[in-house]
Amino acid sequence: MAFHEGGCLCGAVRYRVSTDPLWVTACFCHFCQRATGAMGMVEPIFDVAAFDISEGAPRCYTHVSAGSGKGVFVHFCENCGTKTHLTFERWPDRLGIYSGTFDDPGWFEFSPENSKFIFLDSAVRGTLVPPGYKTYREHAATNDGTPIEPEVLDAVLHLR
Repeated sequence: MAFHEGGCLCGAVRYRVSTDPLWVTACFCHFCQRATGAMGMVEPIFDVAAFDISEGAPRCYTHVSAGSGKGVFVHFCENCGTKTHLTFERWPDRLGIYSGTFDDPGWFEFSPENSKFIFLDSAVRGTLVPPGYKTYREHAATNDGTPIEPEVLDAVLHLR
């Protein structure tokens, strides 16, 4: 079985995944902006069973989502502070990884077939969204889990 590995900046926390992501989310919500210190986050999503901590013991911070009222569990290295992954009260069988923490952050496919852009209403000015991808003004599902119909762009969207 092939594993894809990653970890924190100092190397104290290491993880691996045994599958390709179920899907990839590019999120521009304020939580992801603050959590990454960037415009947003690219987050491959996996089944929890495909993920394993191979070294160290990350700490966990619980953030209550303003939208759902559910916990988002931020796992991080207590030594260097790197956030490695997220788990969710709302989706207990799913796990999202901060893509930049993979040893090879570009190993997984990011394409219109398996990816989506969410929280475009919160994206910073200058954000570019390529055509063909599923896009959402906010989340991709309502609080009760009902999927929201995406908009698929015909041309590049330049948010101003």
